[in-house]
Amino acid sequence: METLSQKRKLDRETQNKVGFIAFIINKFARSYKMNSQNAYLYLKKYGGLDFLDECWWALHTDNPMWAVRDMYLICFQNGGQK
Repeated sequence: METLSQKRKLDRETQNKVGFIAFIINKFARSYKMNSQNAYLYLKKYGGLDFLDECWWALHTDNPMWAVRDMYLICFQNGGQK
């Protein structure tokens, strides 16, 4: 059975993850001159969101522009436009 402190930790970690993903989607949108909704749809279609979801913990420790560049490369490899 989960204790209250374990639930709070999970909630805080989930909040951090969601906050970082939203932040990076906006960075990606600005970097490639898109609105946030189009950036989200592009990243979802070409695997960028899956990459971000799986690797967010490592990505959040570095410069955000590296995460944006990595997502661009993932999307490009999956058929996204140059």
